[in-house]
Amino acid sequence: MVYKKTVEEKFPTLKKYSDKAPPNDKSATHEVKVDYEYKSSEDNDKVVPPDQRIKGYRYGPHIVPISAAEWDAVKFKPEKGVKLLGFTDSSNVLRQQYMKDVNIFIAEPGNTKAILAISALARAMKEMSKVAILRCVWRQGQGNVVIGALTPNVSDRENIPDSFYFNVLPFAEDVREFQFPSFTNFPPSWQPNEQQLEAAANFIKMQDLAPQGSEEVLLPDFTPNPVLERFYHYLELKSKHLDAAVPPLDDTLKKITEPNTDLLLQNKSVIDTFRRSFELRENPRHKKSRRLLREKWSVSNEEEGKGGITAQPANLIEYTSTVKVENIWDLTPVHDFEAMISRRDSPDWVIKAIKDMKNKIFDLVEDSHEGDNYPKALECLVALRKGCILEQEPKQFNNFLRHLCNFCQEKNLRSFCEYLDSKGLALISNTEAADSEVSDVEAKNFLVKHEPEVE
Repeated sequence: MVYKKTVEEKFPTLKKYSDKAPPNDKSATHEVKVDYEYKSSEDNDKVVPPDQRIKGYRYGPHIVPISAAEWDAVKFKPEKGVKLLGFTDSSNVLRQQYMKDVNIFIAEPGNTKAILAISALARAMKEMSKVAILRCVWRQGQGNVVIGALTPNVSDRENIPDSFYFNVLPFAEDVREFQFPSFTNFPPSWQPNEQQLEAAANFIKMQDLAPQGSEEVLLPDFTPNPVLERFYHYLELKSKHLDAAVPPLDDTLKKITEPNTDLLLQNKSVIDTFRRSFELRENPRHKKSRRLLREKWSVSNEEEGKGGITAQPANLIEYTSTVKVENIWDLTPVHDFEAMISRRDSPDWVIKAIKDMKNKIFDLVEDSHEGDNYPKALECLVALRKGCILEQEPKQFNNFLRHLCNFCQEKNLRSFCEYLDSKGLALISNTEAADSEVSDVEAKNFLVKHEPEVE
């Protein structure tokens, strides 16, 4: 037996109402009916009948016509029922993959054998940390099929049998691919220090909704939807008085939608400490800009002899125009690269940014006269290295640096290799990026003045 465990309560549908019917007509439904007419684009006075109309699917610049018969034939028509596809470790099903409502699977009430079978399966799955993957079609003739995870729910009460929770899982088309770098790949200047961690921990403890010895606040079973509650409250008022004004927000609903002011006042010192621990900057919305985190790399004066590359503090935040960068130009290659690789409207921009930056570095090295482009090429290389770390593409940079060094050896540009070596540019090691196959020792001992092997 399958039941809904949690399902979103939708906002009620408000239908159109007509007052044209006579007031004394008790059989009047006051329903408003809407009819549509389809007219020819060539002749606006000519009505197109249903037998001369066909639905179309926009495919690029074209519209592909699909008749009703074709549409019915191409529909996927699975059989109603539940089928077990197999089992997998519970760690393989991530929380962010849960979709839609939650169903509960229980044994048929009164069926002892079914209850025992469900209980045995649930307890075995829990002991083995497994979940079941099911294919479900809820109704006959349903046009879609769902695949989901069945999680055991072992009861701790004797009078309540064991059961399962079912969560729908996404298909490939349902997943939104946004590439975010791991926090472990950020430089140390971007990592929180002990003082900041302590301030954050105190801030969290201050707002604990279930403090020890007190009743938990905002329990789902006792927390109404403030939007629905406000609507139905006003609907009740208006049913009694048609000219009733909209009342102010109830204090009970304010406790749901707003933080506890008394709690904030009591812990003002904790909040102030948390605020002082981090630098906050206002986003100037009037400029219609977005924030782009950039870490500028420079050669420190202390390491001028060796030329080690160091990063400036991460609080260097620049604001760039909302104009989306699509190319890397000669004037500001690093800025263009960072803007392009930060775009999240398509994963292709990361690939294009890395490819274009590689080409830009080659152009700078080839067109250099007595090393005049070497500093700019180094700046681009450092930006490419940082971008490949953040986007978890270490092989792209490592292979490119090896290829670049080999290219310089062949084209009698060894002076550029020596320049990079003097600045301490190295491969990306596996401590900087987990996907890298280069050890710390290999990255540290990588000397670009030696002829590298091309992978």
